[in-house]
Amino acid sequence: MGPETSPEAIDALRTALEDEARALGFAAIAVTRSDRVSRAGERLRAWVDDGQHGEMGWMADRLAWRSDPAALWPEARSVIMVADSYAPASDPMETLAARDRAAISVYAQGRDYHDIVKKRLKRLGRWLIERHGGRIKVFVDTAPVMEKPLAEAAGLGWQGKHTNLVSRDLGSWFFLGAIFTTLELAPDQPHEDRCGGCRRCLDICPTAAFPAPYQLDARRCISYLTIELKGPIPRPLRPLIGNRIYGCDDCLAVCPWNKFAHAAHAAYAPREGAAAPLLAELAALDDGAFRARFSGSPIKRVGRGRFLRNVMVAIGNSRMPALLPHVEAAVADSDPLVRGHAVWAASRLATPQRFHTLARTDPDPFVAEEWRLAAAELAREPIGSPSAEA
Repeated sequence: MGPETSPEAIDALRTALEDEARALGFAAIAVTRSDRVSRAGERLRAWVDDGQHGEMGWMADRLAWRSDPAALWPEARSVIMVADSYAPASDPMETLAARDRAAISVYAQGRDYHDIVKKRLKRLGRWLIERHGGRIKVFVDTAPVMEKPLAEAAGLGWQGKHTNLVSRDLGSWFFLGAIFTTLELAPDQPHEDRCGGCRRCLDICPTAAFPAPYQLDARRCISYLTIELKGPIPRPLRPLIGNRIYGCDDCLAVCPWNKFAHAAHAAYAPREGAAAPLLAELAALDDGAFRARFSGSPIKRVGRGRFLRNVMVAIGNSRMPALLPHVEAAVADSDPLVRGHAVWAASRLATPQRFHTLARTDPDPFVAEEWRLAAAELAREPIGSPSAEA
């Protein structure tokens, strides 16, 4: 379907495409051109140059492709963007008050969205080829593609002040998928910004990760700290994480446009025990149990070490001495990342006397430094503080 195709034929294709997408369960679909996000590419380059991507080297890799979708596949004439709702049935913020439980980001409570979206996106792509020809490439958050700017250009929504996409019809709870095609499709109009004077998403952030509206410093974002960061979580940020052990939904959850959110696709239903698991259960997971529990989940990709690192931070923030035995066991864990954060947690739960009975020499420089810093902090801690009374 090329330039000689009649407008009527293009409109008919578009209608059929929308019907097929909705039949496959997608909440929305829109079309844009791959060359309509040039300004987003400039902003991405500036963001990376400023170092706000942290240790996410993949953001800087192949930056030329990521900042210019047209360069990724020059033959593509149209980009089809789809939205898939994963709206929660209840307020995820409620879990934050349960000190003995872990808060897991809504998107990670069910099956891995990459597999769910891509499977149906490929079916939509095959339908398109069989009916109308052309060639396609399918992307779901695993290639150097700027899905959010493309979705905004297609009119699915707009990038809010929290930098995530917001929709008048879907709120903030939806995944994106892209089909690049050589077919010529009529593009939709970009969506205008409807955030207005609202700044709820900015003010709710526990770690002040937004230096300004529409700007995110990933190095302070809890999602980055608990998922992308491979090493130790900076000590000043640990108390701010609370019981969030995988991702953070705060800026999404407070968006007032969520009142229009569609029910989630059935495939994203939370697994049993995934919505607010007990921290004690998670702390006891060895490598085999971790892999079995999170098989088919996006959580599995961080590995047990980073996961238990996060659990130790949450336990330390719980201020619940009853969880101290789990921390004491983790102090001897084979992974230094887990041991170091267990030391920090122990310093927040144990009395100074009990903490000093746990103290040991550790060959790992990071863990040894955690012991030193924790001991120094306890030495300065006044009588009557939470850990002194534990």
